[in-house]
Amino acid sequence: MNTPQLETERLILRRFTKNDIDALYLILTDEDVNTFLPWFPLKSREEAQAFFETKYVPEYEKPQAYAYAVCLKEDNCPIGYIKVDMDESHDLGYGLRKEFWHRGIVTEAAQAVIAQVKKDGLPYITATHDINNPRSGGVMKQVGMQYEYSYEEQWKPKDFLVTFRMYQLNFDKNNGFIFKKYWDNSAVHFVETEV
Repeated sequence: MNTPQLETERLILRRFTKNDIDALYLILTDEDVNTFLPWFPLKSREEAQAFFETKYVPEYEKPQAYAYAVCLKEDNCPIGYIKVDMDESHDLGYGLRKEFWHRGIVTEAAQAVIAQVKKDGLPYITATHDINNPRSGGVMKQVGMQYEYSYEEQWKPKDFLVTFRMYQLNFDKNNGFIFKKYWDNSAVHFVETEV
Protein backbone atom coordinates (compact mmCIF):
# COMPACT_ATOMS: atom_id res chain seq x y z
CA MET A 1 0.00 0.00 0.00
CA ASN A 2 1.24 3.48 -0.77
CA THR A 3 1.66 6.01 2.03
CA PRO A 4 2.06 3.45 4.80
CA GLN A 5 1.08 4.84 8.22
CA LEU A 6 4.10 5.55 10.41
CA GLU A 7 4.42 6.13 14.14
CA THR A 8 7.13 7.77 16.22
CA GLU A 9 7.39 8.45 19.92
CA ARG A 10 5.02 11.43 19.71
CA LEU A 11 3.50 11.30 16.24
CA ILE A 12 1.23 9.46 13.87
CA LEU A 13 1.99 10.06 10.19
CA ARG A 14 -0.97 9.08 8.05
CA ARG A 15 -2.92 10.00 4.96
CA PHE A 16 -5.06 13.12 4.98
CA THR A 17 -8.75 12.26 4.69
CA LYS A 18 -11.86 14.28 3.83
CA ASN A 19 -12.44 14.56 7.60
CA ASP A 20 -9.23 16.63 7.91
CA ILE A 21 -10.34 19.63 5.85
CA ASP A 22 -10.67 21.94 8.89
CA ALA A 23 -7.23 20.91 10.15
CA LEU A 24 -5.71 21.35 6.68
CA TYR A 25 -7.28 24.80 6.51
CA LEU A 26 -5.66 25.76 9.84
CA ILE A 27 -2.24 24.65 8.54
CA LEU A 28 -2.48 26.36 5.15
CA THR A 29 -4.23 29.59 6.15
CA ASP A 30 -1.50 30.76 8.55
CA GLU A 31 0.50 33.68 7.11
CA ASP A 32 3.67 32.85 9.08
CA VAL A 33 3.61 29.18 8.09
CA ASN A 34 2.96 30.22 4.51
CA THR A 35 5.81 32.73 4.21
CA PHE A 36 8.20 30.14 2.78
CA LEU A 37 5.65 28.05 0.87
CA PRO A 38 5.11 28.56 -2.88
CA TRP A 39 1.34 29.02 -2.71
CA PHE A 40 -0.70 31.77 -1.15
CA PRO A 41 -2.45 31.29 2.22
CA LEU A 42 -5.85 29.69 1.83
CA LYS A 43 -8.84 31.96 2.36
CA SER A 44 -11.67 29.50 2.94
CA ARG A 45 -12.64 26.00 3.91
CA GLU A 46 -13.68 25.49 0.26
CA GLU A 47 -10.11 26.24 -0.82
CA ALA A 48 -8.86 23.67 1.70
CA GLN A 49 -11.29 21.13 0.24
CA ALA A 50 -10.00 21.89 -3.27
CA PHE A 51 -6.39 21.67 -2.06
CA PHE A 52 -7.08 18.23 -0.58
CA GLU A 53 -8.76 17.06 -3.77
CA THR A 54 -6.05 18.35 -6.13
CA LYS A 55 -2.90 17.76 -4.05
CA TYR A 56 -3.62 14.72 -1.89
CA VAL A 57 -6.26 12.57 -3.60
CA PRO A 58 -4.12 12.12 -6.76
CA GLU A 59 -1.08 11.24 -4.62
CA TYR A 60 -2.99 8.49 -2.84
CA GLU A 61 -3.94 6.96 -6.20
CA LYS A 62 -0.28 6.43 -7.15
CA PRO A 63 1.34 3.03 -6.52
CA GLN A 64 4.04 4.66 -4.36
CA ALA A 65 3.46 7.91 -2.50
CA TYR A 66 4.60 9.65 0.67
CA ALA A 67 2.18 12.48 1.51
CA TYR A 68 1.50 12.56 5.23
CA ALA A 69 -0.57 14.41 7.75
CA VAL A 70 1.60 15.00 10.83
CA CYS A 71 -0.57 14.25 13.88
CA LEU A 72 0.13 14.16 17.60
CA LYS A 73 -0.67 10.75 19.06
CA GLU A 74 -2.87 12.28 21.74
CA ASP A 75 -5.62 13.25 19.29
CA ASN A 76 -4.54 12.07 15.79
CA CYS A 77 -5.45 15.53 14.42
CA PRO A 78 -3.20 17.01 11.69
CA ILE A 79 -0.96 19.87 12.80
CA GLY A 80 1.28 19.79 9.76
CA TYR A 81 2.28 17.85 6.68
CA ILE A 82 5.36 16.12 5.30
CA LYS A 83 5.91 14.59 1.91
CA VAL A 84 8.47 13.15 -0.47
CA ASP A 85 7.69 13.73 -4.14
CA MET A 86 7.86 10.77 -6.49
CA ASP A 87 9.27 12.75 -9.42
CA GLU A 88 13.01 12.65 -10.13
CA SER A 89 13.78 15.20 -7.40
CA HIS A 90 12.34 13.04 -4.57
CA ASP A 91 11.88 16.38 -2.82
CA LEU A 92 11.23 16.33 0.92
CA GLY A 93 8.85 19.10 1.99
CA TYR A 94 7.05 19.98 5.20
CA GLY A 95 4.96 22.56 7.00
CA LEU A 96 3.78 22.88 10.60
CA ARG A 97 1.36 25.16 12.44
CA LYS A 98 3.42 27.79 14.21
CA GLU A 99 2.16 26.99 17.71
CA PHE A 100 4.01 23.67 17.35
CA TRP A 101 7.31 25.12 16.11
CA HIS A 102 10.60 24.60 17.96
CA ARG A 103 9.64 21.23 19.50
CA GLY A 104 11.52 18.96 17.08
CA ILE A 105 8.27 17.70 15.55
CA VAL A 106 9.29 18.15 11.91
CA THR A 107 12.68 16.53 12.56
CA GLU A 108 10.98 13.56 14.24
CA ALA A 109 8.52 13.20 11.35
CA ALA A 110 11.26 13.58 8.73
CA GLN A 111 13.39 10.86 10.34
CA ALA A 112 10.46 8.43 10.14
CA VAL A 113 9.63 9.27 6.52
CA ILE A 114 13.30 9.07 5.49
CA ALA A 115 13.63 5.63 7.10
CA GLN A 116 10.53 4.49 5.16
CA VAL A 117 11.62 5.78 1.74
CA LYS A 118 15.08 4.30 2.25
CA LYS A 119 13.54 0.93 3.16
CA ASP A 120 11.29 1.15 0.09
CA GLY A 121 14.26 1.65 -2.22
CA LEU A 122 14.40 5.33 -3.16
CA PRO A 123 18.00 6.06 -4.16
CA TYR A 124 18.09 9.57 -2.65
CA ILE A 125 16.02 12.52 -1.47
CA THR A 126 16.52 16.24 -1.93
CA ALA A 127 15.16 19.25 -0.08
CA THR A 128 15.38 22.98 -0.63
CA HIS A 129 14.90 25.99 1.57
CA ASP A 130 14.81 29.74 1.10
CA ILE A 131 18.06 31.23 2.41
CA ASN A 132 15.87 33.49 4.57
CA ASN A 133 14.52 30.41 6.35
CA PRO A 134 17.67 28.87 7.88
CA ARG A 135 15.68 26.90 10.49
CA SER A 136 14.38 24.71 7.68
CA GLY A 137 17.98 24.06 6.68
CA GLY A 138 18.63 23.09 10.29
CA VAL A 139 16.02 20.34 9.99
CA MET A 140 17.71 19.09 6.82
CA LYS A 141 21.08 18.93 8.58
CA GLN A 142 19.59 17.19 11.64
CA VAL A 143 18.22 14.37 9.49
CA GLY A 144 21.58 13.80 7.81
CA MET A 145 21.20 15.75 4.57
CA GLN A 146 24.20 17.50 3.03
CA TYR A 147 24.23 20.97 1.49
CA GLU A 148 25.14 20.75 -2.20
CA TYR A 149 24.52 24.13 -3.88
CA SER A 150 22.41 27.29 -4.03
CA TYR A 151 20.38 28.68 -6.93
CA GLU A 152 17.89 31.40 -7.81
CA GLU A 153 14.33 30.71 -8.94
CA GLN A 154 11.33 32.88 -9.75
CA TRP A 155 8.83 31.29 -7.37
CA LYS A 156 5.37 30.52 -8.67
CA PRO A 157 2.58 31.34 -8.13
CA LYS A 158 3.86 34.03 -5.73
CA ASP A 159 6.12 35.35 -8.48
CA PHE A 160 9.18 36.62 -6.63
CA LEU A 161 12.86 35.75 -6.82
CA VAL A 162 14.14 33.31 -4.18
CA THR A 163 17.62 32.01 -3.51
CA PHE A 164 17.31 28.37 -2.47
CA ARG A 165 19.79 26.05 -0.82
CA MET A 166 19.60 22.44 -2.05
CA TYR A 167 20.33 19.56 0.30
CA GLN A 168 20.57 15.88 -0.58
CA LEU A 169 20.81 12.51 1.13
CA ASN A 170 21.87 9.47 -0.92
CA PHE A 171 20.78 5.99 0.17
CA ASP A 172 22.39 3.85 -2.51
CA LYS A 173 26.05 4.39 -1.56
CA ASN A 174 26.50 6.58 -4.64
CA ASN A 175 27.94 9.41 -2.57
CA GLY A 176 29.24 11.23 -5.63
CA PHE A 177 25.79 11.70 -7.19
CA ILE A 178 24.28 15.18 -6.96
CA PHE A 179 20.82 16.00 -8.32
CA LYS A 180 21.69 18.87 -10.69
CA LYS A 181 18.34 19.78 -12.26
CA TYR A 182 17.87 22.95 -10.16
CA TRP A 183 21.47 23.97 -10.88
CA ASP A 184 21.05 23.35 -14.61
CA ASN A 185 17.72 25.20 -14.80
CA SER A 186 18.95 28.29 -12.99
CA ALA A 187 21.03 30.99 -14.67
CA VAL A 188 22.36 31.94 -11.22
CA HIS A 189 23.82 29.07 -9.21
CA PHE A 190 26.76 28.79 -6.84
CA VAL A 191 28.21 26.89 -3.91
CA GLU A 192 28.36 28.74 -0.60
CA THR A 193 31.46 28.10 1.48
CA GLU A 194 29.69 28.42 4.84
CA VAL A 195 26.12 27.21 5.35
